[in-house]
Amino acid sequence: MDHDVLPPQQPPCKKMKLGCSLPPGTTRMEDLPREIILDVLYRLPVTSLIRFRLVCRSWRSLSQDPLLVDDHLSLTAENGPFLVFHSDYPIRNQLRFVELSAAMASSGIPSPQERAPVVRRFSLPFRDSMPEFDVVGSCNGLLCLSDSFFREPLCVYNPFTGEFRSLPQSRQYTDQEVIFGFGYSHSTRQYKVIKVVYYANSTKTSSSRHPRRIQRMQSDVQVLALGGTEPCPTWRSLGKAPYQIERKQPETFIHGRLHWVTGPRRFRSARQIVSVDLAEERFHEVPKPEGGSLAKGNYQLGVQRGCLTAIVYCNYGRMEIWGMKKYGDRESWVKEYNVRAYVPKGLKQHVNQTIMKIWKNSSGGRVARVLGVLENGEILLEYKSRALVALDPDKGKFRDVVIPGLPSWFHAFVHVGTLCWID
Repeated sequence: MDHDVLPPQQPPCKKMKLGCSLPPGTTRMEDLPREIILDVLYRLPVTSLIRFRLVCRSWRSLSQDPLLVDDHLSLTAENGPFLVFHSDYPIRNQLRFVELSAAMASSGIPSPQERAPVVRRFSLPFRDSMPEFDVVGSCNGLLCLSDSFFREPLCVYNPFTGEFRSLPQSRQYTDQEVIFGFGYSHSTRQYKVIKVVYYANSTKTSSSRHPRRIQRMQSDVQVLALGGTEPCPTWRSLGKAPYQIERKQPETFIHGRLHWVTGPRRFRSARQIVSVDLAEERFHEVPKPEGGSLAKGNYQLGVQRGCLTAIVYCNYGRMEIWGMKKYGDRESWVKEYNVRAYVPKGLKQHVNQTIMKIWKNSSGGRVARVLGVLENGEILLEYKSRALVALDPDKGKFRDVVIPGLPSWFHAFVHVGTLCWID
């Protein structure tokens, strides 16, 4: 059974605002130097800071200090990430989370002396306006969400603080196919949403005897900047997309750039890795090795230990994990791991065929996804949106990760819990 987490929506109560009587000689926390208070607070997990800000107005003000927000983000990104589950079966629109360290320590039913990892559910303040949603991306503790059916509206949401912001509508096209990306530009100190649209534009032929319409695929790249000096953000067009991005590939954000994989074309079967620099707002091609499985294989991008990675899907359920050790250097690509085929225990149960079709459409039919590399060196894998597995690459041993309260079907991703918000 999971637990609800209700982010604070109301200010501290009146009695708390006025404070309470303390014994003589007691030092209030507000009397300590601000530097010491912030040094203590930034070491706390985000769930404790959320409760902390409810105590009184002065404590709420402390939790909004930019130094605390930035230092806490840096520390949490390295040591305290969460595993978030977007579950769409049997009921969509659920976001659950568990501490990653606690989840990885779980390998079955805990003993009476052990504490089972607690799966908690986020409260969704936008549930009525966007009942069905997809997760576009996670950046600095913020989630960008899109409407599952219509792709828009979009919203930015901090699941721990409960803050959310609906984004303005962008230009729409008939019969459009849309790809979104979400990230942060350090140089401009802005969050940016990238929208790549592909649509059909029909034109008449010039033949007078047999005029007919020809469908030609067109594209448009749009950007929305949030924060900084723009009080009222609006969508801007960056022109046509120079690449045909694969629709079912999720975006990957690293080094201030959003990355995608291009789809195969008629006269070019090899896929390319392309990026959009959020500061320059320009497309770039990321170099790949000229030989090997990464040159021609079917793969998906990710980020592991601060490096761009590519997960290559081979025959018979095998995978290869490649890492780009020096960004932008073709020669720095290294094949780090070979992952053999494996069937988790959770996949041996009866499968609802209708839900299986939904999974194939949403995941491209891939057997497994790499979620990250853990501190102990194990690789965390998600199999068919139904099971979590940890792989020891040195010993080649798989370990099923069993978490009580986990949804039956889910898409998992690593998320940093922070107090960040858009200024």
